[in-house]
Amino acid sequence: MEIKITDRAAEKISEFRTEKQGLLKLKYDTEECGCVMCGVTNLWLVNQLEDDDYAVETNHDTIYVEKSKELFLDDILTIDFHDGTNCFQLKSPNQYLNPRMSIFDKRE
Repeated sequence: MEIKITDRAAEKISEFRTEKQGLLKLKYDTEECGCVMCGVTNLWLVNQLEDDDYAVETNHDTIYVEKSKELFLDDILTIDFHDGTNCFQLKSPNQYLNPRMSIFDKRE
């Protein structure tokens, strides 16, 4: 898997992480979605990883991805930030996986 982070998205991630320690994770979240096929991908800042998380080196930062959920992602991804909607975007060359992606502090 290849993940690129645009400069604008990297700026916004850096602003979010100011004075916050943790690991950045691309989380396929199925909570309150009804089933695993209806998940939403977001960015999470976490203290620790789950057993099936693995590191993906990007052009700006390391992002962790759940091995068991990577089938819901494409092999080549870009994390961008859209100022008009004030949201991150997760996209591939073929599609938008989440055009309004959020970032959450999930540290305990």
